[in-house]
Formats: sequence, structure tokens, C-alpha cells
Amino acid sequence: DLIEWVFVFPEVSKTTHVLVKAKPEETLLNFTVCLRSFTDLKRPHSLFSYATKTRASEILLIKHKPSEYRFYVGGKFVTFQVPEGPMDWEHVCASWESTTGIVGFWFNGKPWPRKGLQRGYTVGAEASIVLGQEQGNFGGGFKAGQSFVGEMSSVYMWDTGISTREVQDAMRDSPSQAPIFGWRNFPYEIVGEVYLKP
Repeated sequence: DLIEWVFVFPEVSKTTHVLVKAKPEETLLNFTVCLRSFTDLKRPHSLFSYATKTRASEILLIKHKPSEYRFYVGGKFVTFQVPEGPMDWEHVCASWESTTGIVGFWFNGKPWPRKGLQRGYTVGAEASIVLGQEQGNFGGGFKAGQSFVGEMSSVYMWDTGISTREVQDAMRDSPSQAPIFGWRNFPYEIVGEVYLKP
């Protein structure tokens, strides 16, 4: 249970990351990922990377620049423009459903206009899930220039879509439906210089 705790990624690195020790056994036709991050980086950096042995960018959430997130499914992406305000924690959720290809995106609990991506695609199982680095290949292929530097918390993943109210519940770390993994029961392994701090 990591409530009241955050991962601190203190410096640029091509090795440091958090490995999520959850292995979805089934392919995904729907999913949602939520997390909270805090950084002063202006360059692109990877927040959440889900790779399979056949595709490195199976699911990928990148903060491309201070005003833009990129969300990948099966190697293709859509972009979401966000306001560039004073530096603060940002909470984002992204969901996807195979039947329509609809992508939902929420920024600090508010829904953004939905977009379409990879209709009919199936996300592979037996994934390597990494926070703070982009996987160039299964479980590795990291680049320092894509690494996350900052703080991260409240990481959740579901094998369903969720509603705006459920996004807001996740922001408060009290999700109404059980995730595949989440901050209240988070299976992780720290690799390199990442620190768990209150």
C-alpha cells in the first residue's frame, strides 16, 4: 500500500526505472491507465511503458512537451494538448477500447475530447511494464534522453474503460472498481536510483 508515498526519480538515467511486477495474462480489448506526475522537464519523457515481445510501444504514455501528451496503442499514437500552467502535480488518465478505437483522456479529472486509434486492435499479454523509461525493446532499450526526472504516484491500470467519476475516484486513491494493479496494492521493483518517499 503506497498511499501517501511517491517515487522520486532524481536524475537523468538510461537504466533507472520502476518495474511493475504485474503480468496481465490475457490480451486486452479495453484498458485504462492513470497516474500522477510532477516534473520541470521540458523535453519528451516516458511515464508509462507497456511492452510485449512483439511490440515495444504496445501501450505508451509520454509527456512530449509541457503542453502535450502522446498516448500510444500498438505503435501508433494520438496527441492531447493540455494547458501549460504553473508547475504542479498533473493527474492524467487514458483509456482505449478495441471495438470502436475510442481513446478517452482526462487531465486533472476533466475529460478531453475523445479521439480514435487502432480500431479492432488487440493489446498483447505477457507484458513488461515500466515507469519512468520508454522501452525500446522488451524490458530494455532505454535512452537517457527519454527518461523521467521528477516524482510519480497514484499509478493504476484497469482492463476496462472507466467513467469521469471513476477517474476522479482514482485521483483520490479510492477507485470504485478493482484495478489490475493500483497504488493501494502496488507490486513493484526499483531498478537503479529511484527512491520511495512520503
